[in-house]
Amino acid sequence: MKDYQTVEKMLDDILDDTPAELFRELSGGVMLSEKVKLHPNSLPYRPLYILGEYHFDPTGRYIVIYFGSFNEVHGNLSDEQFYEKLRHTFAHELRHHVEQLAGVRDLERFDDERFGRYISGVDIAEFHEPPID
Repeated sequence: MKDYQTVEKMLDDILDDTPAELFRELSGGVMLSEKVKLHPNSLPYRPLYILGEYHFDPTGRYIVIYFGSFNEVHGNLSDEQFYEKLRHTFAHELRHHVEQLAGVRDLERFDDERFGRYISGVDIAEFHEPPID
């Protein structure tokens, strides 16, 4: 398991390495929440943790990374492996932001398809995101 300060530092490093123009209109920034969050339709015998979320609502646009969920799913990984999972999740949520600004919903459709596979019993760990054209 990782401690909050270690993960916070990892996330800060990831944010520092991200080009500033990608944060355009991300008015609420990026938050690290201590919460463990399950998908609302998670199956009780096979929990589906939410690692991060992109929000676009009346309060603004922001990304939340769930520290508690990360520890549940990836807490046993090495620091390097954990960092890569964190970087990937942040990049996924940031892509939602960029696509939303562009009026594109490719990643949203992918997430829906991946959830459908999860519900039907397919292992979604190796179901990868569509490439950016």
